[in-house]
Amino acid sequence: MERYQSKLVTIFGGGGFVGTQVVQELARRGHRIRVAVRRPNLAIHTRMFGNVGQIHPIQANIRNAESVRRAVEGAHIVINLVGIGKDSGPQSFAAVHVDGAATVAREARAAGAASLVHMSALGVDAAADVSRYARSKLDGEARVREAFPDAVIMRPSLIFGQDDGFFNMMAGFARILPVMPLIGGKTRFQPVYVGDVAQAIALAAEGSVKAGRIYELGGPEVVSHRELLSLILKESGRNRPLLPVPTPLARLMSMVPGAPITTDQVRLLHVDNVVSEAATKDKRTLASFGIPPVAMGTILPTYLWRFRPHGEFDRPTTDAEGVRP
Repeated sequence: MERYQSKLVTIFGGGGFVGTQVVQELARRGHRIRVAVRRPNLAIHTRMFGNVGQIHPIQANIRNAESVRRAVEGAHIVINLVGIGKDSGPQSFAAVHVDGAATVAREARAAGAASLVHMSALGVDAAADVSRYARSKLDGEARVREAFPDAVIMRPSLIFGQDDGFFNMMAGFARILPVMPLIGGKTRFQPVYVGDVAQAIALAAEGSVKAGRIYELGGPEVVSHRELLSLILKESGRNRPLLPVPTPLARLMSMVPGAPITTDQVRLLHVDNVVSEAATKDKRTLASFGIPPVAMGTILPTYLWRFRPHGEFDRPTTDAEGVRP
């Protein structure tokens, strides 16, 4: 079929957590890939995911239109995975999520790309009124669709996998802290496996689903923030009490220099992050791609063992609390 013919793909942010998985997925499908990143030397490892010459890291910054134009020249498919969790100098939410996303979409259209896949985040529509991050993501989606109407927008929930940020960070805290701070304990999440997200992005890029739509990607389980932390404690073999932190105190803590969480992220932790009923009804979920979602219990033990007291020599317990004594 045509979608399996080798095409030239430009992936912005291809050297990151999700990006490396997307690169591998598309390389297995035989495509030629440009990994467009700000620092190509940090993406050299992606070359091993394909055959000799199949994957080529190049320099590009989505805040620089000329570099984006060079990166998408001749590309059949363009994928934008660039995102930031907090403002940092010129790398602001507006510059990256809004203006940068618009630049990629505009230049992809001008270069004659047949498809564009843009990764956003689940729940940004619900959180846009309280979070600058969410607002920038939502505004970015609008700018992308304005410049490239047939773009496919992906909204994944919290993503888990070998090099994820959230689960590894929380397990790291469990290793060194006497208690686990709990903010927004009742907030619901629907964590999704990075391999499922990468496969969905690859299929969308190849035209396997209807273009011009927003797809919401969630895993098979809906869990509260409290349940997520309890699961992390179980897999990391740590017995730590969960300490609820009132929102005002959490916001105050986030203002301390070097704090591991920002005020914006505190706000996000009070907004549900699950696939909407509308997306399920309209068939805009992983099911649309024919992907059976992978459960957390299948993947988390394969990498969170690093945080157990005795590493790989510890075995998960099955007691009532789900953690080691």
